[in-house]
Amino acid sequence: MDRLSREEVLHVAYLARISLTEEEIEKFRVQLKVLMDDIDKIKEVKDFDDEMMYTPIEDNTRLREDVVGEMLSASDATINAPKKNGSFIEVPVMINE
Repeated sequence: MDRLSREEVLHVAYLARISLTEEEIEKFRVQLKVLMDDIDKIKEVKDFDDEMMYTPIEDNTRLREDVVGEMLSASDATINAPKKNGSFIEVPVMINE
């Protein structure tokens, strides 16, 4: 089979929330099939395992213990803030009115 069905391409477009022209549907019918064939070839690799995809090295992360330390003063915590109001950092309003 050299291409996917029109309905399969439209289903993928629906999942991706994109609209396609008739030309694009025809173009992607072939291109998506080629992509799926390539994925099938990768799956055929001997000893292919999804677990191999996580990391190429052993996960021996060393984490330090949580230790309660000294707290920063409000002035030290806001010293590099671009805008401040007293001991508070000013940020732009992100809510539409």
